[in-house]
Amino acid sequence: MPIRHFLTLMDLSAEELKQIIERAIELKKLRNQGIMTELFRGKVLGMIFEKSSTRTRVSFEAGMAQMGGSALFLSPRDTQLGRGEPVEDSARVISRMVDMVMIRTFDHQILKRFATYSRVPVINALSDSYHPCQLLADIQTYVEHRGSPDGKVVAWVGDGNNMCHSYINAARLCGFELRIACPQGYEPDGNLVAAGGGQVKVVHNPVDAVRGADWVATDVWASMGQEREQQVRTRAFEPFMVDHQLMRHANSNALFMHCLPAHRGEEVSADLLEDGEVSVVWDEAENRLHAQKALMEFLQEHSA
Repeated sequence: MPIRHFLTLMDLSAEELKQIIERAIELKKLRNQGIMTELFRGKVLGMIFEKSSTRTRVSFEAGMAQMGGSALFLSPRDTQLGRGEPVEDSARVISRMVDMVMIRTFDHQILKRFATYSRVPVINALSDSYHPCQLLADIQTYVEHRGSPDGKVVAWVGDGNNMCHSYINAARLCGFELRIACPQGYEPDGNLVAAGGGQVKVVHNPVDAVRGADWVATDVWASMGQEREQQVRTRAFEPFMVDHQLMRHANSNALFMHCLPAHRGEEVSADLLEDGEVSVVWDEAENRLHAQKALMEFLQEHSA
């Protein structure tokens, strides 16, 4: 059986994605009932962080502990990944000592190179190109609140970044229409948009994207590593803040999501973020834990 990696959502079939979401919901219910599984007893997750994070570290580390395993946190100060040692050599060594590897990095090629030489499953916990783990949580959240996203309309408002790219992949797997609203010059990768076919459309007016949407999502305007662009981006994205006024163009039962951390008053208004009738960001954040547990279980079961 070949090793299964999770570098983008497209590493899964539509049916496999559905199975993972269903299992994530089941694991969440079990935890809420105080029922713990120990499927990862004796298993170790190596967590390599080149980019810092709150939700990623806590969710993966807590998830391993709750399922009887353990996790090793490796910061840039703790490894030679891509510096004193080639990525390929790090993969050969680390994958002989742990059962899975999670990497949060800048260059997506690092993940691909590591996975090529790894003996164990490799998980993309974020790269500059994709953020598939967050989409697992987002999809789970929508399913819990509204049911299947198949046939729905999703609006992405903001930068054509790694989150946007993963939403494009999600549209292909889940069968929803994705409308992307971004300023000129900040569009997502054209090849990914083309791969989405008629399910993906790019516009430059937020109202055009949100009109009739069932699910609206956004992200910060300047991601980690883009801090020098903050002022320029703030001017470009100012008309793209998601607030109650914009949400009025969506369907009456539309949900709002944000992968966090959020900059209140920039990409989202403070009152919308805290509106428990519309915003499901706290459920979305918690679901990183459950979705990733289901993902790791799937990768273990489907790898040699």
